[in-house]
Amino acid sequence: MKIEILKQPISYGDGLNMQEEMVAAILSGERSDTLYLLEHEPVYTIGRLRDQSSLRSTAALAHPFFETNRGGQATYHGPGQLVGYPMLDLNTRGRDLHLHLRLIEDALIEACADLGVAAGRRDGMTGVWVEERKLASIGVGVRKWVSMHGFAINITRESLPPFLSITPCGLDGVSMTCLQAEAPGEITMEMAISKISERMLEKFSK
Repeated sequence: MKIEILKQPISYGDGLNMQEEMVAAILSGERSDTLYLLEHEPVYTIGRLRDQSSLRSTAALAHPFFETNRGGQATYHGPGQLVGYPMLDLNTRGRDLHLHLRLIEDALIEACADLGVAAGRRDGMTGVWVEERKLASIGVGVRKWVSMHGFAINITRESLPPFLSITPCGLDGVSMTCLQAEAPGEITMEMAISKISERMLEKFSK
């Protein structure tokens, strides 16, 4: 698996276009499995659901919202949050979407441990948590068994305030957190990228 790290925040629409182009290239055999790591310009996203109440009042949102083809309720992406899009040919990996999700969670949990944060799972809930606080959200999709979308993990405190305007992931009363708030020492985006890259390569390199 190749990792491509984008240096500047991009729009959610541009990120979606990049994924679709890469998925098509993987399906055609022109490219191999790739992980994009990036930050997005501020945006709220939600899956194509009949019930979109987790956005609360769209007129009151400080940033645009985008209806996308991933699973799940409302979330926020923006500066200070690291987004990872693993585009992997699951045809060669057993076509096991449940395993794909668990491996993403494992990689993030182990990277958090590397950075001094004891993160883990909560029963029946996808994502990464520190006790009752949600640190990372995961939502994936597949096209002809090539994966797209992925994870969003909050790194700096800057990433947190916009979550107050929505019901994150449709979970009433959930408190969002970030690595800077949980770690015993200093955490930078560069440190997080380094550790998450290492752990993702361990889980997904063949």
